[in-house]
Amino acid sequence: MRAVAARVTRASVTVAGEIAGEIKEPGLLVLLGVHRDDDLGKAETMARKLHELRLLRDEESCATTGAPLLVVSQFTLYGDTRKGRRPSWTAAARPENAAPLVDAVVAELRERGATVSTGRFGAEMAVESVNDGPFTVLIEV
Repeated sequence: MRAVAARVTRASVTVAGEIAGEIKEPGLLVLLGVHRDDDLGKAETMARKLHELRLLRDEESCATTGAPLLVVSQFTLYGDTRKGRRPSWTAAARPENAAPLVDAVVAELRERGATVSTGRFGAEMAVESVNDGPFTVLIEV
């Protein structure tokens, strides 16, 4: 499982002209990709990492500050561009396998007490954010 986590002052995701999810205060925008070999254990580990990593200002975490997260599924994080001009998506999980694992990450975050908004799996989404720093990291579990 792979995530790009960006520290933001605000972020939103729009689907078909309507806001599907947003955070209106400092927190994390998380673009989340699922590998074809990932399982529930990886989802739990990713949620813990996202919640507890000290990515916010003053080396704080969402767990210590209560900062919200906006989680957006992004299969393209597993695009392989090493050969040719067209990315290969073979490492990305199929939608029927990926959707439940994205949901599991969100559920685990909420179970930990996090405030979580989401995009809509498989939809055409417009993601807007105001990066803080900018401070963006790649997280792999």
